[in-house]
Amino acid sequence: MTFDLIIRGGRVVDGTGAAARGADVGVTGDRITAIGGLSGVGAAREIDAAGCVVAPGFIDAHAHSDAYLLIEPDAPSKLAQGVTTEVNGQCGGSAVPRLGQARLSSDWASQTYPVLTSGGVRQSPCPGPTWTTVANYRELFEAVRPALNTVQFIGHNTLRAGVMGYEPRSATPEELREMQCRLSQALDEGGWGLTTGLLYQPGKYASAGEVETLVRTASAKGGMYATHMRSEGSRLLESIADVLNLSRATGIQVQISHLKTSGKSNWGKVGAALELIRSARAEGLNVQSDRYPYTAAGTDLDVVLPDWASAGGRDAILKNVRDPAARERIGKELDACGRDWSAVMIGGGWSAEVRAFSGRTVAEAAAELKLSAGETVCRFIDADDTRTGAFFFGMCGENLRRIYLEPWVMPGSDASVRAPWGPLGRDHPHPRAYGTMPRFLSLLTGKVEGFAKICGLEEAVRRMTGLPAQTFGIRDRGILKTGAFADIVVFDETLFGDSATYAQPHRFASGMRQVIVNGAVSFDKGTFTGIRRGRFLSRK
Repeated sequence: MTFDLIIRGGRVVDGTGAAARGADVGVTGDRITAIGGLSGVGAAREIDAAGCVVAPGFIDAHAHSDAYLLIEPDAPSKLAQGVTTEVNGQCGGSAVPRLGQARLSSDWASQTYPVLTSGGVRQSPCPGPTWTTVANYRELFEAVRPALNTVQFIGHNTLRAGVMGYEPRSATPEELREMQCRLSQALDEGGWGLTTGLLYQPGKYASAGEVETLVRTASAKGGMYATHMRSEGSRLLESIADVLNLSRATGIQVQISHLKTSGKSNWGKVGAALELIRSARAEGLNVQSDRYPYTAAGTDLDVVLPDWASAGGRDAILKNVRDPAARERIGKELDACGRDWSAVMIGGGWSAEVRAFSGRTVAEAAAELKLSAGETVCRFIDADDTRTGAFFFGMCGENLRRIYLEPWVMPGSDASVRAPWGPLGRDHPHPRAYGTMPRFLSLLTGKVEGFAKICGLEEAVRRMTGLPAQTFGIRDRGILKTGAFADIVVFDETLFGDSATYAQPHRFASGMRQVIVNGAVSFDKGTFTGIRRGRFLSRK
């Protein structure tokens, strides 16, 4: 028997939590066809993995690369850290279906995308998306063929905006029925389930009944439900209870997105939050969670605006910050809100003025500009047409550790693909875009000073591979076994680490040797080979 690829002499950590063992791994086509002693057997290519760990490709359980995989199909920031599959469409903001008034998020909408024509794939001459339905997107994804596999969820905010725009009101019965219809179609075309972002526009205006109705629609199609809850701070416990009660009422499987306790006054709630979930699991509810291994959140700066100033979405925000009276009111309310602006850092900026402050806090920017913090926020949102990113330092390391002690918590970057070059290199992302997987592994195995060891290598790898594959029902991935798809990573455990920082985020992870996706070596000793076999994965 001959193979297309043999990985020889590595320490195989198979993703189940079982003890590591020395073995060779043989690959034929897109599948693993042998694990064991393969001496004397030939292959078109051999990889010497002596001294390295051989594991399943890592699964990013919470990602936002829906659109950017079409722009940077080599997926540099993710591939270099060993990610082979992403779970996309999170926090209610999927790239599909883009119908009616639904817009892509401002950073996505500013980019130029490929378009599929009768002559093949070409670049669109205009910024903005070139697809509408899940079927359109899937066809384009398969033509571009990114390096990563994708699991595509359908965002509630995207559905809602497509049916009723960004109006701050409840949906009518007719509008809700239309959302159900569009969700059903999206799931039939390849969507994996429903996500919500109940902190964001326009989902924050949805009633509990609206969410439950759509969750029931997803459940009827065999889909899951992942949620960025209504609150991760002052009403954290109430929000968790709402999610668990929704699962009880509908029977749907739930993924609580990036479980956290935001704001120092809420850090003491972590024990009660975890106990709520533990009790629900003991009761038989199918609920898990993900979390990025950092203590700063990352989202758009305009999330700090008062509700009245942001109601109606981007157009309403820009109208308010460009109206002198409304802008003055916003600034005064922000200055009086009690937020610590030294704990809010400017991330990506789109105008030269804002980019000059990327990696610096709002407090620092305000002092330099001789403005109040509220005036500075308004100025930046105005200059960037609402596209300013920000990092919010509101979590603590001890709570992160307590969350990671739970065996049902897996890593999710909460980030999209990035690259230090090209159209995505101009941004200033959260370091989690480049460092989530090595940082998660290092934290769990006790390689980060001040963070006590939680588990050994085998359990950490299970959290990164077998657990998310089982949770999301991703068949034949996440485990190294004969017959499974050949999504495999080879890395030096002693060197595998993150170097991206909040000030300098465009830094690749170190220590990853090879990344193989569906049998293709897409990353090889620091080189993105351009050999890409990522797939749009289907539930069926």
